[in-house]
Amino acid sequence: MAPLAPLSEEPISEVDPKSITNLSKRTHSFRAWITNHLISHNKSDLRILLSVIGCPLSPVPVLPSPPQNVASTAQYIIQQFRATTGCAKIEGGVKSMYAAGRVQLAKWGPGNRTTERRHAGCFVVWQLVPNKWLVELAVSGHKIMAGSDGHVAWRRTPWVGAHAARGGVRPLRRALQGLDPVTIAAVFSPAQHIGEKFIGEEDCFVLKLDVDKSTLSNWGDSTAEVIKHNMFGFFSQRSGLLVRLEDTQLTRIQSPGAEAMYWETAISSSIEDYRMVDGVAIAHSGRSTVSLVRFGFGIKTNRVLTQMEEVWSIDDVVFNVPGLSVDSFIPPEEVQRSNIYDMSDEPR
Repeated sequence: MAPLAPLSEEPISEVDPKSITNLSKRTHSFRAWITNHLISHNKSDLRILLSVIGCPLSPVPVLPSPPQNVASTAQYIIQQFRATTGCAKIEGGVKSMYAAGRVQLAKWGPGNRTTERRHAGCFVVWQLVPNKWLVELAVSGHKIMAGSDGHVAWRRTPWVGAHAARGGVRPLRRALQGLDPVTIAAVFSPAQHIGEKFIGEEDCFVLKLDVDKSTLSNWGDSTAEVIKHNMFGFFSQRSGLLVRLEDTQLTRIQSPGAEAMYWETAISSSIEDYRMVDGVAIAHSGRSTVSLVRFGFGIKTNRVLTQMEEVWSIDDVVFNVPGLSVDSFIPPEEVQRSNIYDMSDEPR
């Protein structure tokens, strides 16, 4: 069997079922997705929604050991967050976690918000210390899955199948939306404090993370180059909690003989309703919005072609789930048989 191509973080083109076999044999470029969905104004939006905001990963991994030379302000902010959320009660005593929740997804173009269609669904997340996780999301009859066994991250959709994700093992972005305080603290441990900003009714410290260039160089393909990807965390000065998460990716698209075009994908998540679960503060609701913007040669102004939204809530959180073991996080056979699985420890 031919090895599977790595699956990029960009959305996957919707195709006729007869062409699924061909799709599994090649990388799906960002440019192809743009052509099929944004420029042609494809009306079938649920698959786009699920591909973009269904199960995205964090742009940065959890470092094996936190750096010791982080600026004192950034360290203070993280320590305040750890104390407020009760991270010490999880570390050492909690080996696994289960969470269940509900989502509503919507997509619209410029000026078309009034005609948006909302798709309702639900999701479940399992985590096992230190870096194993599994998520299942079901929306309007479609179900997608993503997971990590500690060596490789993968995603499976009914229209493409299972593929290894580029970038190695990284946390699930949903875990960073207030669901897993320990992972949030670990991910932002090397961040830089860049200032303060007023968010809603909160004065917030702003921490910034940048994906290094060597990692970005392995994210692209023959027509797409990821130029930068950064993430910002907004921590309330009053409570110490993470109240907003933003990340932005800039991609350069160029075919032979054509002018370069640039696409910016921006995801912003507001994080709310922190409640104590066994002495740990867990966010129980929030909202994520996504904007795709095009600019470059021949385009006078930035143009937002597509906007998406996810509204989510948490119904249940359980620590130390009985019976949950490493066997629950074994990747699908397609991923295990691919040579990507053997190379999963390499950076993206």
